[in-house]
Amino acid sequence: MIDIENAKKVFKEYVQNYDLNNGRIALKVGHILRVADISKKMATTLNLNEEDTQLAELIGLLHDIGRFEQVKRYNTFVDLKSINHAELGVKILFEDNLIEKFNIEEKYYNIIKKAILNHNKAIIQDGLTERELLHSKIIKDSDKLDIFYVVITDKTENTYGCPTLENEVFTDEIIREFKEDHIIDYKKRKTYGDMWVSQVALIFNYYFKYIYKIMKEKDYMNKLLLKAQFKNEDTIKKAKELIDIANKYIDEQINS
Repeated sequence: MIDIENAKKVFKEYVQNYDLNNGRIALKVGHILRVADISKKMATTLNLNEEDTQLAELIGLLHDIGRFEQVKRYNTFVDLKSINHAELGVKILFEDNLIEKFNIEEKYYNIIKKAILNHNKAIIQDGLTERELLHSKIIKDSDKLDIFYVVITDKTENTYGCPTLENEVFTDEIIREFKEDHIIDYKKRKTYGDMWVSQVALIFNYYFKYIYKIMKEKDYMNKLLLKAQFKNEDTIKKAKELIDIANKYIDEQINS
């Protein structure tokens, strides 16, 4: 079995190596602890056994371990401008041997690696075992759910890297991808407004109905629009349309 309390202790000791007064570092600590809790609750909802429930919580605790070095080195959470934080996390855990401090049996290593490496991919890689796929889905859903909480509650400067979204606009290609493809090519984003659209689009890629129920219950879509405080009339019109599409999609998934 997995000693979760020890894992939490080691995690808290690890983050002491970074500036906890840095808003981005503090944001990520809170995010990771919430994702670990969401993953545990989801595993319970899925009626997983105690071992897999603990493993889901552990992966939640480890999934963003690379974010701290990313911020320290590059002062950004944008992988395209810095480094793939999932790959960095796996390097820190398994090449730099941080994983040894967590006192985890090696039989879990491959599942943890695969789940971390896939949590920030648009599509989970093929060829995973049934258990690797399950835990990859759990961490992807848990992570994306908490992203909405973070964006809604934290400072725009910490989440987007800009002071405000008030004067932002959307590019036509990003709007098209949202409506037609239901997935955003991050390389095509040109504005912070496009980043906002890509966050709304996360709702198209959840695996478990549990997440949609939480989204509905917490009214995250409407809160995301309110937090943006767009001023440009065309942006407001398009943003409301996207939120309407998103809310309708959430209802469809809940009732399916």
